[in-house]
Amino acid sequence: MVKLNNGVEMPVFGVGCFALPTIQTADVIDFALRNGYRLIDTAKNYGNEKEVGEGIVRSGVKRSELFVTTKLWIEDFGYDEAMRAFDRSLQALGLDYLDLYLLHWPVPTDFKKTLAAYKALEKLYADKRIRAIGVSNFQPAHLRQLMDNTDVVPVLNQVELHPYFSQQALRQAHDRYGIKTESWSPIGGVFVTLPKDPTRPVRLLEDPVVVGLAQKHRKSAAQIVLRWHTQHGCIVIPKSQHYERLLSNIDIFDFTLGADEMAALDGLDRDLRGGPDPELFDVPAFRAIVERRRAGV
Repeated sequence: MVKLNNGVEMPVFGVGCFALPTIQTADVIDFALRNGYRLIDTAKNYGNEKEVGEGIVRSGVKRSELFVTTKLWIEDFGYDEAMRAFDRSLQALGLDYLDLYLLHWPVPTDFKKTLAAYKALEKLYADKRIRAIGVSNFQPAHLRQLMDNTDVVPVLNQVELHPYFSQQALRQAHDRYGIKTESWSPIGGVFVTLPKDPTRPVRLLEDPVVVGLAQKHRKSAAQIVLRWHTQHGCIVIPKSQHYERLLSNIDIFDFTLGADEMAALDGLDRDLRGGPDPELFDVPAFRAIVERRRAGV
């Protein structure tokens, strides 16, 4: 567990639901919760909030033991729009409250709506319908602009982060502001789901440094990278619909990477972003990504 800047405690390891097939989501969440997971990360835009809720019920795990995160999609930005979208997400999940609610992306071309949406989150937080509020994919300038115009400092910023894209400057900004870092695509899955060039795949888990450390520690390549995240103090949410990988992913707390090993992994940074650029993200940009995925290019 890690303590957020508002005093709420949050698990450092969870299961992500991005690109998790709807037909499998309830089963995956049920299995994960029955095998030690307590943090669930989903989003309105993932299209599986209802199935996440079904998995929670099926697991039989007490609500008080869980930490459930979902996100406000950019098409619902604005104060009133955000309030209505929150109610829809809560209903879909079948919950009475959320542990964490995030703005999914900044929209630099219409930051007034971004601010209005965050102010809605502040109201929901004040009304105790959310235990903590935060953001996702915000860059340092976005965070500064947000905090200059609102009252509640985000508890965390969920961003693309892996050894090929370690975002050290952003993590340092988080530390200055008392904001936790949460890693999405922590083992480089974004290079598979959103390949910029399908003919030249990027495979982080086949990097010789990662493979060598996996052999040394008798762990999988994914376990090495996930351990790197946690030793950097990052909250991590790998996604998998494969049960054996769900069990393997969370089995990283029985070994430690040495300082030289951490440095070797740090040295893999290529500043290689796999997902969209937050400075250029908006509804048209997202729709272009969707069309590209559908076309397989």
